[in-house]
Amino acid sequence: MSSKILIAVVGPTAIGKTKLGIDLAKHFQTEIISADSRQFFKEMNIGTAVPSTEELNTVTHHFIQHKSISEPYSVGDFEKDAIELLDILFQKQDVVVMVGGSGLYVDAVVHGLDEFPKVDSKLRESLNQKFKEEGLSYLQEELRSRDLEYYNIVDIENPHRLIRALEVCIATNQPFSSFLNQKKKERTFNTLYIGIEADREVIYDRINLRVDLMMEADLLEEAKKLYPHRNLNALQTVGYRELFEYLEGNFTLDFAISEIKKNTRRFAKRQLTWLRKNQNILWVKHDENMDEILKKITHHLETDNNG
Repeated sequence: MSSKILIAVVGPTAIGKTKLGIDLAKHFQTEIISADSRQFFKEMNIGTAVPSTEELNTVTHHFIQHKSISEPYSVGDFEKDAIELLDILFQKQDVVVMVGGSGLYVDAVVHGLDEFPKVDSKLRESLNQKFKEEGLSYLQEELRSRDLEYYNIVDIENPHRLIRALEVCIATNQPFSSFLNQKKKERTFNTLYIGIEADREVIYDRINLRVDLMMEADLLEEAKKLYPHRNLNALQTVGYRELFEYLEGNFTLDFAISEIKKNTRRFAKRQLTWLRKNQNILWVKHDENMDEILKKITHHLETDNNG
C-alpha cells in the first residue's frame, strides 16, 4: 500500500463536509483540495456555500474561486490540475484531504476519467436548439427514456450534463452509463473515502436552513449581478436558475425559494445514489465525535496496511 493517502470527504450537500475536512486537515497538518465544481468560480459565492474567510484562513484550500464563470473549466481540466498539485503536496505531506460535493470530480481524481466516443458537434448543436425551444423538461425526459441508470444519478437541473449524456446515447445507440466505470488509471496514492451520513429528515432540514441563510445573506442580489451571464454553463445550477426565473417574471420570489429547496433536496438524493454505489466508503454520522472518527480512520488504515 502506498504511504501517501488522499482522504476524500464526501456526502450530500449541506451535511458538514467543509467542517470535517478542515478538522481532518488540521489534525494531519495538511492542505485541502476542493472538488466542488460549483465553488471553482469567483463570481459565485453565496449560492455555492463557499467556505467562509475564517475557514479558508484556518487551512490552506485549493481550487476555491480560482476561475471566472467566463472561463471554460471541465472535469478533465480539474483532474489534470488536481493530480499535478497532489504530486507536489505529497512531496512534503503523507496525507492530503479532498472535500467533494461533485461525485464525478472526486472520482476523476481518484480513478481517472472514463473514455467516451467522439460525437459530431452538429448533434450537440441540435440538442442545444431543442433545449432552447422545448426547455429542460425535454432533456430530462429524453435521458430518462434512453438511460434511466444515469438519469437517477445526474444533476437533472443541469442542461450541460444532460446534453453531454444524450449526445453519447444518440450517437452510439447505447446508454451513457455503459461507458462509465471502465478500467481506471493507476495512481501513486491510496484513497480513503469518508462519507458523512444522516437521516433524510436531518439532511432536508439542513438544506432548508442553508437556503434560508443564503437568502438572508442576499443571494438574490448576487443572482441579479449574474443574470446577464445566465446562459453560461457555470450558472446552470440550483440556486441561480430558480432566481433567474423570478427575475424573468416566471416565478414569485416565494416559489423560487421553495424550488431552490426542492431541487437541492433532489440533488442531495442523487449525490447519495452516486455514493451508495461505492463500497469503499467509511461512513460516519454527521454529529459523530471527532475522536471517534479519527479512531475509525486509524483502524481502517492499519487494517489496509496489514491486509
